[in-house]
Amino acid sequence: MNELNEYVRESFSTAGDIVIKAMMGGYLVYLNGKLIGDICGNELFLKRTPTSDRLLADSELRYPYEGSKTLMHVFDRFEDTALIAELLEGMYAELPEKKPKKAK
Repeated sequence: MNELNEYVRESFSTAGDIVIKAMMGGYLVYLNGKLIGDICGNELFLKRTPTSDRLLADSELRYPYEGSKTLMHVFDRFEDTALIAELLEGMYAELPEKKPKKAK
């Protein structure tokens, strides 16, 4: 784990259970079991939802890794706890539920 991972976990934990899992050379960020973004190359990227589009309108859309969807490149917003709470609460409500695993 790197410093950014711990900082994201600490900053976002007011919104719920934050889990960061290593994946493909980067990390996946989950809020209460839902995938909300990635940490790649020591940078945070969040999924696009109506709430993230509205609250992070000035964020640059980028591809965190080859073959990915465009995600919102997030920077310098961790001090605003009210923004983080509104952002994560809205994103969580808008993202689909985790699909149940198929029985083998």
